[in-house]
Amino acid sequence: MPNIKIFAGNSHPELAQRIAQRLGTEPSKVVLKKFANQETCVEIGESVRGEDVYILQSGTGCGEVNDHLMEMLIMIHACKIASAERVTAVIPCYPYARQDKKDKSRAPISAKLVANMLSVAGADHIITMDLHASQIQGFFDIPVDNLYAEPAVLKWIKENIENWRECVIVSPDAGGAKRVVSIADRLNVNFALIHKERAVANEVQRMTLVGDVDNRTAIIVDDLADTCGTVVKAAEKLKEAGAKAVYAVMTHGVFSGPALERVMGSCIEAIVVSNTIPQHEKIAVCPKIQAIDVSSIIGEAIRRTHNGESVSYLFGNVPL
Repeated sequence: MPNIKIFAGNSHPELAQRIAQRLGTEPSKVVLKKFANQETCVEIGESVRGEDVYILQSGTGCGEVNDHLMEMLIMIHACKIASAERVTAVIPCYPYARQDKKDKSRAPISAKLVANMLSVAGADHIITMDLHASQIQGFFDIPVDNLYAEPAVLKWIKENIENWRECVIVSPDAGGAKRVVSIADRLNVNFALIHKERAVANEVQRMTLVGDVDNRTAIIVDDLADTCGTVVKAAEKLKEAGAKAVYAVMTHGVFSGPALERVMGSCIEAIVVSNTIPQHEKIAVCPKIQAIDVSSIIGEAIRRTHNGESVSYLFGNVPL
């Protein structure tokens, strides 16, 4: 495509390659390295003057969130001061998205801080996927396109789950109810909700199931699989309530800490995540993990943005 440059950070070069391939181009040249004192060094390898620049960097996973964030900020700044016409940050998984509100005294709203940093670095537009809270879009004064993995999730359910018309879509917490209701409505099936109480962060104390899953396939849907404590306990609760089989579908598969061991030892048949974060190494260790490719959705969003077309079609459809 003319006048378009796609730069990939170190977080997910494979996804950038797939997106560039879909757009009929190659990722542009950039050298990313570290000095001896661990400062990030970015060298843009080709002219970006007057170009429409897209910088792809997934913001979480792999244990290098801060390095990847800093790398992206420096790349945006480098392109902006090299006279790029427009710089779009493509962030499949937004970093610090769970720190989106002041839920206790003296707590930071880190998602807002990241938004400020991206704007100050020079980003003109943000493309992301399944924000933890869609209100994060309001932290920006620049356009934000929050894409949804939902169409790809619906496609996977219809293609891979037998008798999907008899399944129940389950939210592992009250916060994900809206997402679950939307998927259940589009499949025309029932939904259930699990209420959880936490004593400390990342540790669930008690769970209560609201809804009927007896003798049905239960599909747990959420936006993020991190330590997987919640999803594994939710699966156990569903099995106790008589579920025939339990699947989990998450947009972002972080799988930190003991997550892989928990998934392998759980009653979950398969945990399905998108490739917003690299999954090859995790799939090799834990065969229960399956990955959905969302490069077509992100690639089509870039093409439509570049051509000045609407992206709302992507909210309900998977592009061919």
